[in-house]
Amino acid sequence: MHDLLLQGGSVHDGLGAPARTADVAVRGDRVVAVGRDLGPARRSIDVTGHCVTPGFVDAHAHSDGVAFMSEPQPFKLLQGVTTEVVGNCGFSLAPLNDVAAAHAREAWGDLFPGFEPEPMSFANYIDKVTAAGPTNNIAPLVGHGTLRLCANGTRRELADGALDAMRDLANEAMAAGAAGLSSGLIYVPGTYADTDELVAVAAVAGRWGRPYTTHMRNEANHVVDSISEAVEIGRRAGCRVQISHCKVSGTANWGGADQMLAAIHRGRLDGVDVRGDQYPYMAGSTFLAALLPPDALEGGFDRIRAAAADPASLAALRDEFQPSTLWEPASPERTTIIGHLDGSLVGRTLADVAQERGQHAFVVLCQLVTDDPSAMIVVHLMDDTDVERLMADPLLGVGSDNGPPLGVQHPRTWGTFPWLLGEFVRRRGVLGIEQAVRKMTSATAAQFGLLHRGTLQPGAIADIAVFDPDTVDHAGTYAAPNASPTGIPWVVLGGEVVVDDGEFSGARSGRVLRPGLI
Repeated sequence: MHDLLLQGGSVHDGLGAPARTADVAVRGDRVVAVGRDLGPARRSIDVTGHCVTPGFVDAHAHSDGVAFMSEPQPFKLLQGVTTEVVGNCGFSLAPLNDVAAAHAREAWGDLFPGFEPEPMSFANYIDKVTAAGPTNNIAPLVGHGTLRLCANGTRRELADGALDAMRDLANEAMAAGAAGLSSGLIYVPGTYADTDELVAVAAVAGRWGRPYTTHMRNEANHVVDSISEAVEIGRRAGCRVQISHCKVSGTANWGGADQMLAAIHRGRLDGVDVRGDQYPYMAGSTFLAALLPPDALEGGFDRIRAAAADPASLAALRDEFQPSTLWEPASPERTTIIGHLDGSLVGRTLADVAQERGQHAFVVLCQLVTDDPSAMIVVHLMDDTDVERLMADPLLGVGSDNGPPLGVQHPRTWGTFPWLLGEFVRRRGVLGIEQAVRKMTSATAAQFGLLHRGTLQPGAIADIAVFDPDTVDHAGTYAAPNASPTGIPWVVLGGEVVVDDGEFSGARSGRVLRPGLI
C-alpha cells in the first residue's frame, strides 16, 4: 500500500529527458515507483494534464530568517519550491560575534524580519532554524562577509591573525553543515577583500568538497574580469564556482550576454566547474547602501551619519569619493525605494526624492541611508535580450534572489518560478519544459550536494511539484508584487502534501539540509 499516488501526469525526471505519461508512487518520504498500474494507495490524486516534476530548488535565496517569523510562510512552496539555498551574497546569519551581530542588526535588518541577530555559531543557527520549523527545506551557505565581520569588523585592512580566524570559522561552519561559501564583493566588508584573501577562505570549502558562490565584484562594464577572478579563485582553491544572479547591468553594457557566457565557458575549459544562476526579470533589488562607494562605509555607518548632519560635509563627501560600481548602471532615475523607515518614500525613485528636496542625488542617498541603513531598492538594470540569451544557456540554473515575503518587495520573491514557466517557456519559447525543469531541479541540487533531491525517480526524496503548463504563471508587478502564483495545485515535501489543490496546509515540514546527508 502506497501512501500517495499521483496518477496520469506528464512526469519529468529533472535530468532533461523527455516527459512520459506515468503514475508516481510515494511511500514515507520516498518515491518508490514511476510507471503504470502501481497498485493501491491511501490517497490518489488525478494529475492528468499536469507536469509532475521534482520540487524546485532555488539556487539563490535570502530566506535565512524566514523560519523565525511568527506565522509559516508558504511563498516559496506556492511556487513549487521545496528547497532554498540561503546565506548568499556574503552575508549569512551565522557565525556572529558581538561586532558582527551589531552590524547585522543595523545593516541587514530589513532583509531578515523576525530575526534578532545575536552571537552564535553556525551550528547554533542550524539548531535554531530546526527548532523554529522552516516551511520548506533550506541549505545554508556561510558568508565570507560575515566571517570577515567576526574576524576584522568593517575595517579594510586585515588585522594580524584575522585571515586565520576567518578560515577557522569557515571550517567550523563546514563541519556543522554549511552548503558552501558565499561572497558579496560589492558589499562592505566583502568588497575590501582581494583575490588572495578569497582564495584562502574558499580553500576551506574546497577541502570539504563544497562550492564557492559569488556576487561578483562587478556585473556591469567589468563583468568578464569579475568572472575571471571567480574562476581563478575556484582554480586556486580547488572548488566548484557558482556565479550568482548572472546579469549584464547598465544600458552601456547591454548586448554583453555572449561575452559573459563565453567567460563562463572558458572557465570550464580551464578545468573549473563553474556554473551560475539567474532570475527571469529585467530589474534587480538590493540595499540602498550598495549605491555608496565602499570607502565611505569603512568602519560602518558613522562617517555617513556624521556627514549627513552637515550639508557642507555631505557635499565634500560627494566630491571626494567616486560612485560605487552599482551607481552608474543603476542611476537615480532607475532606482526605486521599496523599503524604508519613512514609508512615504516607498515606491518613489531616488531621482524624484532628490528633485523634491532640491539636492544632489548622492547627498539624498547619504541622508536616506543614515535614516535607515538597511533600506531596500529595486533597480532597473538589464536588457530583455540579454536575459533571454543567458536563460537559454544550460549552465545557468534558477535563483530568485528573494527578499522577505512582506511589503513591496521585488515580484521575484513571490513569482520567480511560475513566471519563468509562464513567460519564458509558454509565451516566449526561450526554453522547453524539460530544459526549464532541469535548471530548476537537478542542475542546482547537484551543484550544492543535495543528495536524492532534484530528480524524480525511485529512491529519490519525495519533494514534488505539480503544475499545469497551460496556466502556470505569476501576475505580480513592481507596484503590486505579492500576487499568488497560478497553476501549481499540488506540492509534496518529504512525502507530505503541503500544497493541496492550491491551498497551503499550514505545516512547517521543512528541514535544514546538509551536503552529503539525506
